[in-house]
Amino acid sequence: MSTSRIFITGGASGLGRALAERYARAGWRVLIGDVNEERAEETLAALVGAGATAGRIACDVRREEDLAAAAAWLEREWGGVDVVVNNAGVAMAGGIAEMSLDDWQWIVDINLLGVVRGCKVFTPMLRRQGGGHFVNVASMAGLIHLPHMSAYNATKAAVVAVSESLALELADDGIAVSVVCPAFFRTNLHETMRASNASFSGMTRALLTKARLGADEIAQLVYDAVAKREFHILTHPEGRAVWMLKRLAPFAAYRRVMRRSASVLMSKHR
Repeated sequence: MSTSRIFITGGASGLGRALAERYARAGWRVLIGDVNEERAEETLAALVGAGATAGRIACDVRREEDLAAAAAWLEREWGGVDVVVNNAGVAMAGGIAEMSLDDWQWIVDINLLGVVRGCKVFTPMLRRQGGGHFVNVASMAGLIHLPHMSAYNATKAAVVAVSESLALELADDGIAVSVVCPAFFRTNLHETMRASNASFSGMTRALLTKARLGADEIAQLVYDAVAKREFHILTHPEGRAVWMLKRLAPFAAYRRVMRRSASVLMSKHR
């Protein structure tokens, strides 16, 4: 039995499941946490059927007690954890005047505070162990910001900021931090998405379902980068190029590129 242990929130589908399967193939013990118990049971059965040592636990990242229960399970059953992947997330699209504050609170509670809760709950355990690794899943939307996505962009940018802070804060404890910033890839994120109108919902669904890379390919890139303890994990070269443009070019030039890109996206998927 491998001594390496990983916990993944949102581990029953999409990138979470792909990561669970990738680490299981490498011989890791995998605990998945998810709000969808039916999918979690299906994923667990697939992992165990493939020969993995795995478990599942009901986990709503809006509830600190659920994450604490996962930490207690890991300490009791496997003696701790080596990698914690704060992956659970949702999407939202719409103009600033159209999206309600209730929608903003919903996405902040999951995308941002879900990551904060995961890091807060597991840091004492990792400190006691003398080390570990947080992998926080953000998005290219945390680094480059398209219009009509302000809530999603804000939460993912905040995950990047939290991760940068923790990388410095926890370094002396032997705790590494990585932040994953993929662009669009084939996943089921659109299933729980909130949008101000059908065109935004349809555009996002099309971008996700027609993307060049799938969740399994993103999981492999994340697996390789985490093994190297990289901080920024940027899975799409084109996203990295635009991020470099934002950092190095005058803002007016960057803004022209982004407005043109947004216009092209909208015209393709109306």
